[in-house]
Order: sequence, then structure tokens, then C-alpha cells
Amino acid sequence: MEEPSGVSEKGRFQRAAGVNVVGNAAKIAVEGAAGLAFGSVALLADAAHSVADLVASAVVFVWGGSRYDDPDSNHPHGHQRIEPLTALFVGAVIVLLGLNLLWSSVDGLRFGTDVRFSPLLLAALAFAIVDMYVLYWYTTRVNADLGSTSLAALATDCLNDIYTSIAAVAGVLGVFLDVPLLDPLAGALVSVLVVHQGVKIARENVTYLVGAAPPEGDRDLVVETLLTHPAVEGVHDLTVFYDGTDLEVEVHVEVDGEMTLREAHDLETELVTRLRTLEDVGDVHVHLDPSGLGEWKDAAEE
Repeated sequence: MEEPSGVSEKGRFQRAAGVNVVGNAAKIAVEGAAGLAFGSVALLADAAHSVADLVASAVVFVWGGSRYDDPDSNHPHGHQRIEPLTALFVGAVIVLLGLNLLWSSVDGLRFGTDVRFSPLLLAALAFAIVDMYVLYWYTTRVNADLGSTSLAALATDCLNDIYTSIAAVAGVLGVFLDVPLLDPLAGALVSVLVVHQGVKIARENVTYLVGAAPPEGDRDLVVETLLTHPAVEGVHDLTVFYDGTDLEVEVHVEVDGEMTLREAHDLETELVTRLRTLEDVGDVHVHLDPSGLGEWKDAAEE
């Protein structure tokens, strides 16, 4: 599925989220109809799972694209934190669905299931698996350039749907082979994986939302980029933290104290430009200090 040339990043993002909305709606319709017709709890549970996926993808479609909007008077630093907030919502939905699936599986193991076998059940599940794989492939392909955390969360959810549908296949085959406990057993195993992936997505995006520090290697790269400039004699008071999915850098740079104001202005502009070329770096704030003074907070009070 080729993306039209000239489409903005926001347009590509919203198209990918919109395709997820349509794909989840199709899965709900097919699985729900087959589950109701033959009394399959596994298919109805899988369809119900996708109802929450539909809500999550709709939220990403309506809300997530705001990260591409320009800064305004109410959001002077831009809208970068909106995207990890939508991804956090998706992660929370995945955790809740995994726990719900685990509860349903335990009930099935305790009390058994009641379902009539039909080849149409397998056909509906085959459609669901293909549908989710196409969604996963398309979303991942679009996101290869965008690097969106919310689209990555939707892609992960597509994989979760494939796993839960495979578990439902095991359950339907168990009915055919007169081993009905295969259904809740497979569901219990898959639910643990679903919860784990949801927690992983949530933890990653909480890091973005609370302004946590990035991995040490990102900080080291900032220092290295500054020190490789011939006019830079030292670096101190460096802070690197997440502002949404972007990195914000605040730093004091030591330079020749005899530098003219115009030379200092040009150097500061050059250093900011250098840092902004680094991957994921957004806002940069550079303060120039005469070399040898050290950190301001260590200076003796007058």
C-alpha cells in the first residue's frame, strides 16, 4: 500500500490511525456475527477485545495528530506531549484487556465452555488474523519514517490481536477435537503476554510524560558534539530531559572571555544548530560563560 507523495507527516499519521479504525471495525463485525451465530465465547471475547482497540485507535486518530501542530499561545513549546499521552492510553487499554482475558480464561477453566463447532468460526478467525497482520504491516511501514510512539502502540496492539485470535483458533479446534479446555488454557497464556506488552508501552510513555532523563549515551553525545567545536573550552550545568518524545537540552558552555558580543551570538547560534541536528533533539538553550568561572551554583555568595 503506497503512500501518496507530498502528503504531510500529520496526514500520513492520521491516515494510518484511520486505517486502524476501519480494520478493527471490520474484525468486530465478522467475529461478532460468527460468535453470536454459533455461541462461541472465544470469538465474542476476541470481538469485544477489538471494541476497546477501536476506541484506542479512534482516540489516536482524533487526538494523536496534534503533535504535528505548530506551537500556539496555549502550547508555546508545541504539542509533543500529546502523542505519548495517547500512547499511554493505548497501553492502559491493552493491560485492561489482557487482565479481562485472563479473568475470562480462568472462568473457562473452572466452569467449562459451551460452543458449537462450525468451519465458519475458523473462517472468521482467519479473516481476523489476516486483517490484523495487514494493519500491523501497514502501520509499521508508515511509522518507519514518522517514529510515532502512539502508532507503535497501535502496531503492538495489532500483534496482540493476532495472538488472541490464534488462541481462539486453538479453542475452536479444541471443541472440534472434544478438548474444550484448550480454549481457556490458550487464552490464559496469551493474556499474560498481552499484559506484559501493555505495561511495557505504558512505562515507556510515562518516561516521556514526566520529563525523565534519556539514556546516558544521549547525554554523552550532546557533550561530545559541543566539545568538538574549536571555540568550546568546557561544558557544565548540562541538563537533558524528555519534553514529550523530543529531547530538550539546557547547558552552560565555557568560551574565551574576550570574545565580542557579536562573536558570542554567532557561536551560540552555531552550537544550537549543531545540537538540533542530533536525533530526537528539539529545544536547545545554550548559555555562554567565560572559561574558568566554573558552575554558577558553586560560586561564593557576595
